[in-house]
Amino acid sequence: MRPDIQTLYAVTEATWPPADRLPAGPWILRNGAGGGKRVSAATAAGDWREEDLAAAETAMRMLGQDALFMIRAGETALDAALDARGYKIVDPVNLWLCPIDRLTDKTVPRVTAFAVWEPLAIMRDIWATGGIGRDRIAVMDRADAPKTGLLGRINDKPAGAAYCAIWEGIAMAHALEITPQNRRKGLAAWIMRQAAHWAKANGAVWMSVLCTQANDGANGLYASLGMQVVGQYHYRICPTRAKPHDQRHTSDGT
Repeated sequence: MRPDIQTLYAVTEATWPPADRLPAGPWILRNGAGGGKRVSAATAAGDWREEDLAAAETAMRMLGQDALFMIRAGETALDAALDARGYKIVDPVNLWLCPIDRLTDKTVPRVTAFAVWEPLAIMRDIWATGGIGRDRIAVMDRADAPKTGLLGRINDKPAGAAYCAIWEGIAMAHALEITPQNRRKGLAAWIMRQAAHWAKANGAVWMSVLCTQANDGANGLYASLGMQVVGQYHYRICPTRAKPHDQRHTSDGT
């Protein structure tokens, strides 16, 4: 049976975890420790009232973070309440999914992609060129799940990197980054296939990935691999501290 959207939200958190999850009334607050929106956003955990929004805002700012909420499927009332408070939508994200066998039907060419953990220095360098720095690599390090890094090569030279982890039989790829001079050469597809081969060998039956809706290239890649969009989420952020998003990343970048 195909996993439902709530399960996939749980996979997202298990494979890309915050430094801390902090239950606070009707909210789950997150300390992202600099790891991006996904690990810093508050989510609703129960019935909330208007005054609970202000309390959440205060708590997030006490953590030294933006007042930031993740809006998931069915949370239209929260979305409307934040809109009324002046919160702006940022980074709508597609959640892509397919059976793992859809990506393991082809053998990855020799020396094109490798699964390796811990990440090699060259992988960290590739991520750094795309803005995936130490704080996001720390997110990978703290994931308590089967995980691996992926190194991709073109013409015997390192050219791409990614990270993949598994929760409840569902693999999710993150931080897929190709060096600028090696994009549009098919390497990202081979890295995704290598991730799937590794994941299947480690018990996964589904493959998933996140991607900002504005990232046409990455969304096109996942569609070309036979993956399907099965859900979305977006963020609402207080505009006084919102920062523009850099769309260079092949991954969801959040």
